[in-house]
Amino acid sequence: MQPIIVIAASAGSLDPLKQIVSALPVPCSASVFIVPHVGGNQNILPALLAEMTALSVVFAEDDTPVEVGHIYVAPPGYHMRLEAERIRLDQGQKVNHTRPAADPLFLSAAETYHERVVGIVLSGYGEDGAVGLRVIKERGGLALVQDLDEAKVPGMPYAALYEDHPDAFLTAEKIGTRIAALCG
Repeated sequence: MQPIIVIAASAGSLDPLKQIVSALPVPCSASVFIVPHVGGNQNILPALLAEMTALSVVFAEDDTPVEVGHIYVAPPGYHMRLEAERIRLDQGQKVNHTRPAADPLFLSAAETYHERVVGIVLSGYGEDGAVGLRVIKERGGLALVQDLDEAKVPGMPYAALYEDHPDAFLTAEKIGTRIAALCG
């Protein structure tokens, strides 16, 4: 079964994201979804990550099919959610004081894909991703968090720890290795 990888990324997470994306094999049997905390600001993350891989890295678009071997980035100002084999975008209320937020993605992925989901919380301020990561784990998915000592801004990793015990705290390099093994 195709893995669904969902990533919460905020302050201090660009380098870890690059490490994780560059570790993905080509071809990759997973679909990867990234929520960066950029609010409504212009975002060049897809272009930056595309330099690290031969996989397709694009802004998600509403009502597009989920494709294997693609990396989807939530566009500025939109929450990204998953339905059965489709991506949905909306400009609903801010969640955890931000839009896009990771929790809407994590919760919808857990509801739709259950044990196929790998949730990852990287460096950042606040609590975004913590509740969603707990639900991913409850639904049989894998909950990974960036090592607290490595995270430049450990707020989100700490929140994930306090919400529930993730399966592992790993460096970005080890997260990349773990994800690559699932995608190969």
